[in-house]
Amino acid sequence: MVRRPAPKGGDRPATIRDVAQHAGVSVATVSRILSGSYPSAPATRSKVLRAVRELDYVANPHARGLAGVQPKNVAIVVNSVASPHYAHVAQGVQEQAAKAGRVCLVGTTGGDAEQELALVRLMRERHAEALILVGNVVVDDAYRERMTSYARSLALVGCHLVLCGRPSLGPDVPAIVVEYDNTSGAFGMANHLIDAGHRRVLFLGRRAGYSTPESRIEGYRAALKAHGLPLEPELEVDGTMEREEGHRMMSERLAAGPRDFTAVMAANDEIAAGARQALLERGLRIPEDVSLTGFDDLPPAADIGLTTVHVQHKELGRTAVRLALESDAPGTPQHFLLGTRLVVRDTVAAPSRNVPRRARAAAD
Repeated sequence: MVRRPAPKGGDRPATIRDVAQHAGVSVATVSRILSGSYPSAPATRSKVLRAVRELDYVANPHARGLAGVQPKNVAIVVNSVASPHYAHVAQGVQEQAAKAGRVCLVGTTGGDAEQELALVRLMRERHAEALILVGNVVVDDAYRERMTSYARSLALVGCHLVLCGRPSLGPDVPAIVVEYDNTSGAFGMANHLIDAGHRRVLFLGRRAGYSTPESRIEGYRAALKAHGLPLEPELEVDGTMEREEGHRMMSERLAAGPRDFTAVMAANDEIAAGARQALLERGLRIPEDVSLTGFDDLPPAADIGLTTVHVQHKELGRTAVRLALESDAPGTPQHFLLGTRLVVRDTVAAPSRNVPRRARAAAD
């Protein structure tokens, strides 16, 4: 078949008549095939489904409503449900969706942009009233272009895009943003360590271009500047947000030479747990020899008595659903920032005198 151009009319979405014309069949045939109620010939079904893909067709949710089928779904797309961070946000989404009488659909991407795009299309076809995208992302031109396209495409069919824990795309893009204050939380944690007497604080989990670690290291740097302390790139260690990475970063740091820090500020609790294991393997005590902090207040923070920053993960999910379902009401915010708070436990103390000369001199 020679591919015909998409229907004209600017941003007008394709209609069932466009699909029928594109496939060379009747509107009734398209309707029956898409509803699964028509025992069509394989060739006919193939033509219709190809036309649907090529025209990026989505059945009109308002027309379905007239037939008695009301859209009652909200969808959440995350990198992984194995991570406590994503699992807690997803639980908040599910709880609020159930409270609003909606079914929660969950999809995972593994961090793959193409898989995310496929899930956006799928959830749109399922007539989700809200599509909530959660997680750390690379903020570049490709991301902005992709998200802007998502938002406008979803808006055409009455679906509200919510960027949860992701940066805003600007006032002209139809997307709600719900996030927490990473930078202030990290500033508070770094300030807590400095107030305890630490002057050389090792930051684990720097990752250039990624929204979450960048906003957290921004708070760390701001606290150092506020106290008149130098920014030392050698005290910022690159790595991802997994426990294994925390162990690797700390192990490599300790093996590289004499310890030149008195405290560790991890970009999240999982990194902190891995770093803790590496410190203990080297015979270092926490907090007597090295103070250690995390971020998120998720497992295993409480179990290991970790001083950390509490993030309202479930409330993040609940707020995302609530704002999406209320977004057409006057005065509904399009950008919502949740606060964080410091949780002081057992892993921070004044700097030990039993530290290498460089770290001790800096502390003095």
